[in-house]
Amino acid sequence: MRDVTITIPPPCDVTLGMTCVDKSQPGLTVWQMMAAGSFANTVGVVQGGFLTAMADSAMGSAAITFARAAGRKGYSSSIEIKTSYLAPARVGSMLECTARVVQGGRRVMFAEAEIVDDQGTCITRSSGSYLFTSTEP
Repeated sequence: MRDVTITIPPPCDVTLGMTCVDKSQPGLTVWQMMAAGSFANTVGVVQGGFLTAMADSAMGSAAITFARAAGRKGYSSSIEIKTSYLAPARVGSMLECTARVVQGGRRVMFAEAEIVDDQGTCITRSSGSYLFTSTEP
C-alpha cells in the first residue's frame, strides 16, 4: 500500500467552512456550513456543486466512523454520488447536513445525506457509495 497523508480537517472541508457538530454515533455524522456569498451562482443561490461537496464530505466521514466502530483504520473515497436538489439554498443561511451509512460491507459502504437550512427546509437529498481503503498492513 502506498503512503497516504491524512490531514484533519481536510482542506476541502476548511474551504467550504464545514464544521462537524456530531459524530457520536458510528455511521452517522452531522455537519454545518454557512451558505457563503462566494458559493452563489448567477441567480444568487448556492451553486449545486457546493451542496454536493458538503454531502460528499459528510457521507465520507460517516463511512469512516462506521469502519472505525468495527476497529478498522483507513479512509473512504466516493465511488458515485447522486444529489436531488429540492429547494434553493439561500446565501447567508446556515446549512446542516446529516449523513448516515445505510449499508456497510468490508470495502464498500452506501450512505445517504440530507441538507436542511436554518428554517427547516430540505434543500437536498444525496446518496453515495464509498470505497474504504485500509491504512493498516
